[in-house]
Amino acid sequence: MSKASFLTRGFGALFVAPLLALGGCFGIGGDGTPSPDVVVTQEPLPAQEIVIGDGGMTVAMLLPITAGGSASGLALSFQNAAQLAMDEVPADNIRIVVRDTGGTAEQARASAEQAVTGGAQLILGPVFAPAVSGVGEPARAAGVPVIAFSTDAGVAGNGVYLLSFLPRQDATRIVSFASQKGVKAFSALVPDNGYGLVMEAAFREAVASAGGRVVAVERYGPQEIGIKASALAGRGAFEAVFVPNGGDDPAAAASAFNSAGVTARLLGSGQWDNREVLAAPALVGAWYPGPTGDGYRAFAERFKTKFGAPPPRTASLVYDAVLLANGLAGTRGAAAFRPQSLQAPDGFIGVDGVFRLTANGLSERGLAVFEVGAGGEASVISAAPTSF
Repeated sequence: MSKASFLTRGFGALFVAPLLALGGCFGIGGDGTPSPDVVVTQEPLPAQEIVIGDGGMTVAMLLPITAGGSASGLALSFQNAAQLAMDEVPADNIRIVVRDTGGTAEQARASAEQAVTGGAQLILGPVFAPAVSGVGEPARAAGVPVIAFSTDAGVAGNGVYLLSFLPRQDATRIVSFASQKGVKAFSALVPDNGYGLVMEAAFREAVASAGGRVVAVERYGPQEIGIKASALAGRGAFEAVFVPNGGDDPAAAASAFNSAGVTARLLGSGQWDNREVLAAPALVGAWYPGPTGDGYRAFAERFKTKFGAPPPRTASLVYDAVLLANGLAGTRGAAAFRPQSLQAPDGFIGVDGVFRLTANGLSERGLAVFEVGAGGEASVISAAPTSF
């Protein structure tokens, strides 16, 4: 495939993807880790240094190459996404050195130290929160920024950025949209775990910001969602209920609400965005947020053509991160990875639409809102913003 065109829009915005329809959907595990449905297209990567590209600026990429299981498969897919990105840029401005984290904080820290000593001016990765924590200290000490792929906001900040689909944004987008449609009384049904706590806090904050009120919140453990949904049904009148977890939970909650005669609108999260979840007839009419368009599908098709298997959903993050790094290196030179470049207020456009990195180390994304239809189909009822 020939190298694609690369577009810039002044200092503020940088297009990091080829000129194609942008968007897509995503799947992130409820515990903030990538979903394990990784297709390994060859043997796991050896624990050795791998170099992608031959540009003049060195970038390190830290992946769980020898962590084993789905983590090693994910590392291979992420390496392939980086390779695809570099194949599609008009010029190699960076040289990516891939290093192993082993999936642990200790090895991640050692790899970060080696990367800094080796002249890396930016670190991409790691994937999992403990490894990101391990990388943070040596990277900050050396003044080398990190763009990681964890969804745990607790490891971000002070030069460590998360280019991820962050759960809090789902709550903000869907509650804001529901409020615009006239919903004032909200309730929520969240899992009793770390993800549930994050989503409950984001939900309460979003409702308050929208001028609504939280009628009730129920937390549920394993196999408890039906019981807790029935309990929630008796806790007052509400117009919408937020059920962020994916898997079988949305269908179970909807069935329980239907049995109890609850007619409130169900509100979901990006975890709903797969056909297995949406196929439940009880979810027809529910709303959930996510990226839109054909950008991810086009990326996935090119990935599959090149490597023989579809990518995991989060591979688009790596693709965008590599194009971002290569583009900034080409347009900003020595200032490529300084805060004013990475935190460009106008943001960037990638496979999944518009995004930007913020001073607190988090990322913001333009999300659409979907309505669930019959047969597992979903249609956009509120378009994703194309700029900030």
